[in-house]
Amino acid sequence: MSSTETHDDLGHGHSPAAWTAVIIMLLAFVLGTVFFWFDLPWLVVASGVLLVVGLIVGWIMKKAGYGVDGDKYQPKGH
Repeated sequence: MSSTETHDDLGHGHSPAAWTAVIIMLLAFVLGTVFFWFDLPWLVVASGVLLVVGLIVGWIMKKAGYGVDGDKYQPKGH
């Protein structure tokens, strides 16, 4: 960590939008891996679609105010 960074940074990724997107994408990745293992190609493709859905859901939630700089986001003190 550089000495010019501050510890007052709210951080990126500590928001409902980011957590929701990451959980959906992690689930898609895990399911895609399992479906690949069981040789179910159409479900692997469906998992790839779910991965993209996770990105879109995170973006929509950010635009709705649930991102780090959103009006509905309330940072928690650590």
